[in-house]
This record gives sequence, C-alpha cells and structure tokens, in this order.
Amino acid sequence: MRYTYRFRAYSARTGVTAELDRHIDIHRQAYNHTHYEYNRLDTDEDNIGSTYQHQKRLTEWKDEWPVFSEVHSKALQKTVERFYTNLLTLSKKKQNGHNVGRLKRKSPREYQSMTYSQSGFELKNTSGRYATLWLSKIGEIPIRYHRPVLEDALIKEVTVKKEKTGEWYVTFGLELEDAALPEKPDPKKLNAQDCVGIDLGIQNYVYTSKGDSVDWLDLSEEYERLRREQRSLSRKEHSSSNWEKQRRKVATVKRRIKRKVEDFQHKLSTWLVTTYDAVFVEDLNVSELLQSEGNARNKQDAAWRQFIEMLEYKGDLYGTHVVQVNPAGTTKECADCGVERVKPLWVREHSCPSCGFEANRDENAAYNALSRGLQKLGVGHAEVTPAETATAVGEDSVQESVSASCVVETGSLGVVRKT
Repeated sequence: MRYTYRFRAYSARTGVTAELDRHIDIHRQAYNHTHYEYNRLDTDEDNIGSTYQHQKRLTEWKDEWPVFSEVHSKALQKTVERFYTNLLTLSKKKQNGHNVGRLKRKSPREYQSMTYSQSGFELKNTSGRYATLWLSKIGEIPIRYHRPVLEDALIKEVTVKKEKTGEWYVTFGLELEDAALPEKPDPKKLNAQDCVGIDLGIQNYVYTSKGDSVDWLDLSEEYERLRREQRSLSRKEHSSSNWEKQRRKVATVKRRIKRKVEDFQHKLSTWLVTTYDAVFVEDLNVSELLQSEGNARNKQDAAWRQFIEMLEYKGDLYGTHVVQVNPAGTTKECADCGVERVKPLWVREHSCPSCGFEANRDENAAYNALSRGLQKLGVGHAEVTPAETATAVGEDSVQESVSASCVVETGSLGVVRKT
C-alpha cells in the first residue's frame, strides 16, 4: 500500500532556500529539454519515446551541459519521468473524448517542485517536534514533524515543493507492506448492523443508512474574503512588488479554504472507517457532475472524489472494507421493494406508491448503497428497518443532524442522529 505524509519545511533556518530554488530551476530546464527533444528528435534514430529510453540520454546531457551534473541523478531521472507521466495523462484525456491541446514548456512560476526517488535523501532526528531531512547536493532542511512515520513504512520518494504562498513543504511517498496492515473482517462473517451505506447528498454532505447526517462545510466567510483580496489584486500593477504581496494574500486565503475542506474530510472519513467494519459509498463520476448545469462550485467544494479516495486508503490502514457501488438509481429506487419512482430535486422525501415505504430521500439512497455494497461483497441483502437504525441517546434527547463545524472544531461527530 502506498500513501503520503506532508510536512512543513523551514529551509531558511539552514540557509538552503536559494539552493532549493536553483535546483528546482535546473529540473525545470531538464523538463523543458525533454519536451524539446521529444518534439524535435526522431523517435527511432535518437532512441527516445519512452521514459527509460530518454533517461539513457542523461549522460550525454551532463557531458554537454555540466549544470545537469549539479543535481542528484535519481531526481533528474524523475524529472524525465514526470514529462512522460504528463504526456500519458494527456493521452488518456484525449482517448476519453476531451478536447485537450499539447504539453507546453514550463515557466519558472509553473514549475515549483522536484522529487528524489529511492536515494539521495535521509530523515534524521525524529525524536522531537522537529526532524531533519537531508537531501543530496543541497543539505539539511528542518521540518515540522507533527506526526511520526510508521516504523514499518518505507520512504520511497521525497518531493520538495514551494507553494504559491512562498512556504516550503516536503511530501514523503511511503510504502507499507500488506503484512503490516490490519486484517479486514471476513466478508462472509460480516454483520449488516456493523456496515453502513453513504449517500453524498445536496442538503447534507453525507447521509448514512444509520440515519446519521453531517451538514455541508460553511465556507461563506472564506469566499467573501477571497473576493475582497482578488478585487484588491486586480487593482495592482501586474508583476509589481505590491502585486506580488497581494498575490500571496490571495494564495493564503485559497490555501485556508483547501485546508479546511481536507481537515473536515480527514476527520469524517476517519470516524467512518473506525466505527464500521464496512463502508459502502457511491462511485460518483465527479467530472460529469461538474460539467452539468447548476451548483458547479458547490460540487467542486465538496471534493467528493478526494473524500472517496481518503475512505479507501484509510480503510486499508484501519482494516475496514470500503466498497464503491453503482450510484445509478439509488435515489429513485425504493430501498424496500425496488420500484423506481422519478423525484424532482426539490422533493426531499421518498414515498413509495407500491409498498408505502417512507423515508428521507437521502436516507433511502443510503439504504440502496448499503444493499448494493453487501451484495458486492457477497454478504446478502440488508433489511430496511428505518425505525430501528437510530441508536437511542436518551428518552428526552432530540435527534438531529450535526453541523460540519462540529467535525472541524472537535474532530468528533458526537451524537448524529436522523431527524
């Protein structure tokens, strides 16, 4: 299993910021030269056209341009691989019918990271709040070691990136052997009561088959501040000193929005995989949803695909089954009898004309996700008993959905029950 850890880096403390900038710019030149050779040289005669073939040309590069010898060899190979990875991504988009152009050369503003693969780095002094990352031909960089790397995890690569805010971050690509991961429950022995279906909704961010719901994250204040900062940026002379200062302010607000969304999703996904033995979520085609009419920004802010990916890798880390199910018809189909009924978006209650089953629209979809997930695992069909799914929280307690701020501020969902 592969996953990543990200840490804040403080290159200024050891005076290597200028050296990091210089190395990244050399890698940018290598990327652009790979782009040049790919488009200008003959694929067969000059032995290019794949990552491995092009990497063999690096020795010639170093003889002709000694500047490429000043960076680590494995990192330089990774830069060539980066070009071909981008090329493959572009090719896949074309095959899927997207109207895309061609890869372009990278300007200094567009190329702000480099990756060390397999060698050329070492993580040291990990006993305190700060650790030290040593990079070949650069030196030592202090990092904020806010969480330890698992002992069984192997650091496969290290990426150093300069954010648009001017801050530096280090990302470790970790590999954990399957033997070190907790064993997932045997699907044949799963109890349906310990499984949950999830509907990624419109009124609520998530609605579960247990009747639990979590509201959307309120980012209205952050977006209002972003609009103010962007208006101020538009009044500045482009590329001036004041423009650059204001650009960083805009980047800081965008980073805050991104971090709030990620923090919210991390806490919510962790709660789900640690509470249940199996989590079933809709396999949404987010790109199509963004292209459809209405609520495009809200759908983008939801970052549903990112949330699903979090569930998947955390399911491996915590020993929980995470299964994506076909989302088609989960809202229309009755969870009790299977009869489909078309409902406009504004109809928030499901009422089946065939069997009389009534439930919240999103809850009905969550039941269908649960049923499809159990069938996919080979467990069977889940019985729909909406009156029994809410756990009692006291005779006089009020059952209600929880605000997203509760998740962000405390990291715990507390009591979240169906309305």
